[in-house]
Amino acid sequence: MVATSTPPKVLVVDDEPDLRTLYELTLLREGYHVEAAADLADARHLLESRRFDAVITDMRLPDGLGLELLRELQAQQRTERCLVMTAYGSAENAVEALKAGAFDYLTKPVDLKQFRSVVASAVQGTTPARGPRNAVIRATAERPADAASALLRLVGDSEAMKNVKERIARVARSMAPVLVRGESGTGKELAARALHACSHRADGPFVAVNCSAIPENLLEAEFFGARKGSYTGSAQDRDGYFQAARGGTLFLDEIGDLPLTMQSKLLRAIQERLVRSLGSTQEDAVDVRIVSATHKDLAADVQAGRFRQDLYYRLNVIEILVPPLRDRREDLPALCSALLARIAQESGMPVPALSPAVLAQLQAHPLPGNVRELENLLHRAVALSDGDELQVDFAPTDVGTPAPPVPSKANEAAAAAPLAVPSDLQAWLDQQEREILVRALNESGFNRTAAANRLGLSLRQIRYRIARLNIATPGGEEPGEDAT
Repeated sequence: MVATSTPPKVLVVDDEPDLRTLYELTLLREGYHVEAAADLADARHLLESRRFDAVITDMRLPDGLGLELLRELQAQQRTERCLVMTAYGSAENAVEALKAGAFDYLTKPVDLKQFRSVVASAVQGTTPARGPRNAVIRATAERPADAASALLRLVGDSEAMKNVKERIARVARSMAPVLVRGESGTGKELAARALHACSHRADGPFVAVNCSAIPENLLEAEFFGARKGSYTGSAQDRDGYFQAARGGTLFLDEIGDLPLTMQSKLLRAIQERLVRSLGSTQEDAVDVRIVSATHKDLAADVQAGRFRQDLYYRLNVIEILVPPLRDRREDLPALCSALLARIAQESGMPVPALSPAVLAQLQAHPLPGNVRELENLLHRAVALSDGDELQVDFAPTDVGTPAPPVPSKANEAAAAAPLAVPSDLQAWLDQQEREILVRALNESGFNRTAAANRLGLSLRQIRYRIARLNIATPGGEEPGEDAT
């Protein structure tokens, strides 16, 4: 129930009298002041004489489309947030509404519980509509700590990074799904977190999911939850990612790695905003904003039949492209400073100095693994440093640098020497596994299918290990590589 001295004002536009009355009564019970219109002409007349906190309009009206109303309000820089009601199952209408600037959309027949929730989000999050130049200021003023720090983590003042930050701030206030594209290691999750922190959902959870790291037989339970006894080993009820992200943002990283069967289930959950846990007979409404990311060319995957076209259009309402490091080399000094400060803080030591000569070496290094590879280089430099000034060791285990063959005598000596007992067995095993994987990937030209076959692994297993061990790989699959 809305409890304010001045009730929020809502305008409902629908040409069906019964539905219009239903929406009015539902909102009146919630404590809103409600005005109603049967067509665009009536709505325009009401909007000329007063202001509202939210406008709810049907897509199709007797004298035009509800989208016309959205565009007019945007052109006038009005503050109302607009919700559009679309025909049941019309994904194209929903995408069109979000691209036109709708705060959110509802599919008919409207679920009243979801209706109340979405209207409440629109009313409580109402902020003055300003142009893109003020978008960053607006977002950080609303949540100074979270939004500002999230945007600052996107280090760099290059034109490419300025465009990314401006776009994040501009689209954060919407509920439109966002697809973040970029090569591996560019910072796609940082962009997603900044988007969440700048949105009206910043107080809600941010749930990040690596789609490539979940075994295929567990995908449905992980995403939608499971009831006790629904599968072997399910000893109690548990929520999935959608339930965990209620009221916040669900970030689906490496979305292009989802199998086709799971893609269809994900599409329905996003489209209907309903999920059914494994073993349950009931569907639960979920209120989440979807942000996804990929290093792949999803449009090409759609053409090749590896990714559903309807899901692609549902996810890619707004696109944010995070540039590779080679396209913003001028940001390298600032990135090094920020990364070294964080590494020093984590290790409890003073921030080491990076000489101009070493910085020039880094500038000349290809860094195909982008910011992630740069961070790994600096981590190793700090760990091996024995003075105040860093010396970066471009070791042969770096991506793209083949490891030189070890002389046979050294091999014989190593084999003869007794194996020391490690102080941290898991870390030692991880390091051995990482070195083997990097070597197999190097020797296969970073074709993960070939590397997996050589090691006796499935493609999903090698992807899981690459993600778990944080192995930087060049963006994109190799030609002919199985990407199912």
